Amino acid sequence: MINAANIDYKAEIARKAIHFCSLSIPIIYYFIERDLALMILVPVTLSFLAVDLLRYYHKPTADLFYQVFRFMLRQHELDHTSKRLNGATNVLIAAAICVIVFPKLIVLTAFPILIICDSVAALFGRRFGKRKFLQKSFEGSLAFFLFALIVIYFTPKVDYSTKEYFIGAFAALVGTVVEAGSWKIDDNLSIPLSVGVVMWGLYLLLFPAVNLSQLTFH
Repeated sequence: MINAANIDYKAEIARKAIHFCSLSIPIIYYFIERDLALMILVPVTLSFLAVDLLRYYHKPTADLFYQVFRFMLRQHELDHTSKRLNGATNVLIAAAICVIVFPKLIVLTAFPILIICDSVAALFGRRFGKRKFLQKSFEGSLAFFLFALIVIYFTPKVDYSTKEYFIGAFAALVGTVVEAGSWKIDDNLSIPLSVGVVMWGLYLLLFPAVNLSQLTFH
């Protein structure tokens, strides 16, 4: 097994089950406007951030937090020296940044790629990973890429042309490499941001006449 995590497999499943709940963010965002999405998302994100930071400085908060969540936290999330944020907080921060920065069409692809493909890669890689690819397993990275292609197939497009599927596939490949690499930025941030930047850049290049920010989906 390549790059085994420091939590057991059952805890990994529980962690990813919570991760999958974040799919509610792009699903809800599909039906509401950007301003309303931020009115909901920003306070929730700030609340999670406050609790995540408070556990490092307030013992009662830490005691309660670890009583509930310790079994699914990775070692770096328990380190009171580095004071790293946990995965859930980083997911919410990533969601807020994506909604603020990117057009909705890009958010509705980049964020599901994070939630679905990162989860699949972790579970598949831990169970079946044997060959190394960057800092993860080839098997997990392959699962990430293949599920990213599935996500791309189902997410909204401008005109559903071949060029758009190329944009999505190339962004998925970049996201796969980012997920597999050893970067200082948490992959809950780096995956959607890298996928979003690549998609937006390619849309500007290949669809220069389309204003993505003015597209509606319902």
